[in-house]
Amino acid sequence: MADPALDVLSRHARPLTGGPDDVQPILALTRNARFVLLGEATHGTHEFYRERARITRALIEQQGFDAVVVEADWPDAYRVNRWVRGESADPDAASALSGFERFPTWMWRNADVLDFVGWLRARNDASRTSVGFYGLDMYSLYRSIAAVIAYLERVDPAAARRAEERYGCFERFGHDPQVYGRFADAFRRETCEADVLRQLLELQGHPTDLGDTLAAQDDHFEAEQNARLVKNAERYYRAMYRADESSWNLRDTHMADTLDALAAHLSRRHPAKIVVWAHNSHLGDARATAVGHQLNVGQLMRQRHSDVVLIGFTTYDGTVTAASSWDAPAEHKRVRPALSGSWEHLFHNLDTPRFALGMGATEVRKALSEPRLERAIGVLYLPETERESHYFHAAISRQFDAVIHIDRTRAVEPMDRPRTWHRDTEEPPEAWPSGL
Repeated sequence: MADPALDVLSRHARPLTGGPDDVQPILALTRNARFVLLGEATHGTHEFYRERARITRALIEQQGFDAVVVEADWPDAYRVNRWVRGESADPDAASALSGFERFPTWMWRNADVLDFVGWLRARNDASRTSVGFYGLDMYSLYRSIAAVIAYLERVDPAAARRAEERYGCFERFGHDPQVYGRFADAFRRETCEADVLRQLLELQGHPTDLGDTLAAQDDHFEAEQNARLVKNAERYYRAMYRADESSWNLRDTHMADTLDALAAHLSRRHPAKIVVWAHNSHLGDARATAVGHQLNVGQLMRQRHSDVVLIGFTTYDGTVTAASSWDAPAEHKRVRPALSGSWEHLFHNLDTPRFALGMGATEVRKALSEPRLERAIGVLYLPETERESHYFHAAISRQFDAVIHIDRTRAVEPMDRPRTWHRDTEEPPEAWPSGL
């Protein structure tokens, strides 16, 4: 018996042909938005990066978006930000991306991101704009500490000494924040919580007087955000070992707070408009999923703002760049066909290789409002435990404002391919991006 939702999909899904008109339905949806959140069903799929880049270019060129914010650590992304704005000594995009050294490096050191940041630099140069590139995540505790101290060394050496003393609390744990988290959980009175809070408050309450130039304000904001990250990361690593607090919720709250802080900072001359790249699990409204005890960025931004658009991406099968365990090398893995009863399986049965589906029509929202399985592949892909490891239930019409489905996808190409990464022989060679 045919699924009745297929009739609705056949009336409302818009095929994507690869032409310039593909982005028009998305631009119509984002016309009044200040925040456009573009997801991905995996952390290693070429088409997701390519389509997000294509939509983002249109948002920047046709709707005046000011910044691209990605699921990456703040200091690593800020190095790219300096380069795309012409403020860096890095000679090219590959050099600017070299700061992404933490697993999984392929998320941001890949061919598609290399191409996009090259385009962004060229556009900024040609149009004399300053569209930035920023990070949302909070795993850079020690790199952010170093960045705060380096900033203060330049502007206030005495304040730098105070920061070194406060952050020195972490020295006995080496450079492994999880060691600190385990210790803090076992000896709860001996934590760095008070020290990192004092450092953030000092930086916020007594900004160094470097003048009123935008560059000086940017430098102070960068340092303040690093200090805020250290405070939140300290709490996050303590929460990893406690049953009474969700580290997931802390992380996504930090990411949403980072978006709001950045929007406020960039809105000095006009209300800033920001596009975000992150996984569906962060950007789709968590209230529409079976993991309702967890909140996420999409939910928080919808609750805080009325001008937010959430766009998810799905795929049925293909290949993906992923690892088999944490910190393991990247592998070129084949993605199994989506399970029966999933959204991906339903979309596959439409027999349209690529399409965009808005959730605005009443019959679409109704037809897609009952929960089905949805696949999520992160930096790990474990096909032997596919159902348990990579599926959850979601009501997709409440989770997103639109979905882009690409039925068969292929693995993103890492800039640094390990020997474990290989190309399946039936796939055509990939052209390396031209924008550097």
